[in-house]
Amino acid sequence: MLQADVVIVGAGAAGLMCAFNAAARGRRVLVLDHANKAGKKILMSGGGRCNFTNLYTEPANFLSANPHFCKSALARYTQWDFIELVARHGVPYHEKKLGQLFCDHKSSDILALLLAECDRYGVDIRLQTPVQDIQRLEPGYRLQTGLGAVACQSLVIATGGLSIPTLGASGFGYQVARQFGHQVLPTRAGLVPFTVTEPGLKAMCNELSGTSVECRVSCNGESFRENLLFTHRGLSGPAMLQISSYWQPGDLLEIDLLPDHDALAWLAEQQAARPNIELKTLLGEVFTRKLAGLLVEQGLASRPLRQYTPGELRALGERLGAWQVQPAGTEGYRTAEVTLGGVDTREVSSKTMESRLAPGLYFIGEVLDVTGHLGGFNFQWAWASGYAAAQYV
Repeated sequence: MLQADVVIVGAGAAGLMCAFNAAARGRRVLVLDHANKAGKKILMSGGGRCNFTNLYTEPANFLSANPHFCKSALARYTQWDFIELVARHGVPYHEKKLGQLFCDHKSSDILALLLAECDRYGVDIRLQTPVQDIQRLEPGYRLQTGLGAVACQSLVIATGGLSIPTLGASGFGYQVARQFGHQVLPTRAGLVPFTVTEPGLKAMCNELSGTSVECRVSCNGESFRENLLFTHRGLSGPAMLQISSYWQPGDLLEIDLLPDHDALAWLAEQQAARPNIELKTLLGEVFTRKLAGLLVEQGLASRPLRQYTPGELRALGERLGAWQVQPAGTEGYRTAEVTLGGVDTREVSSKTMESRLAPGLYFIGEVLDVTGHLGGFNFQWAWASGYAAAQYV
């Protein structure tokens, strides 16, 4: 039987981070993954440039039924710690916006960094090696794998969530959690585009496919200011991905297309200052001509501003500043960047990531009920939770 001090199931961001940090403490570490390549989600992230952390990471950037859980790990391994690691490996990077750090070249630079650290400390990584069964020993665990039987003192589950199944995502981590008595909170797709079916809105999205506009979107008490992207299927772009994590089926989205202005006050000012300008011409100064035209067609016929009554101007202001949209749904796990929900963190130590129910069993990364906003926060959670567990496995 193959023996290791630590077996980590999952060769993604959290798993590899945990692996080399545990090995640096002198632990014999074996990483198992059913995929044919390590770090597949790293490679496709950030449009192939890997948004590997965020300068402004703080606990408020994370969703969880237990919002205090993430604080300890994030404080002990910060964005500055990972940035120092990136710099030590000579990986060039830049801030895109809002504190988002991306590789200058490609995502594989981050994966190469993690694999180099694993190699440096002698981590044994076995790909195309599924785990069929796990049994508790006293102490430790025995796994039945593609390599045969494997025994370990500490078992780390770093298998991610259900998002992007084409990259090999599965519910394996949730199965393991349930096997050892853990609650798994309901899961759903997060950071995901919306689909629309209402005929008028669908026609608008088709007509505007590829058009992007800055907006502020709100739902259930949360709001984000970012770009909205119209697509043939519905509404995407950073603003929509962000708010999708707070949206529930049936909810309305409120979209402010003039986030720098009070829409009604702005229209009234323009009416007073430029009474003869056509509405379509005015909106064409703010939006693309096509979007301006559709906004007018969907509301009122275009005419000089002086011809609009206060009631018409108010209706137009609501259309621009508080546009109510009801999505039909989301694109689901197929394109979701993350999975909301997961292993209930109340049954896991926030200091060590160890199960409170099964000694020697650890959960890290996306499999836990901790989900970051868009912008590098989910990678920072992978680094922080992986590092935290590595100090104790």
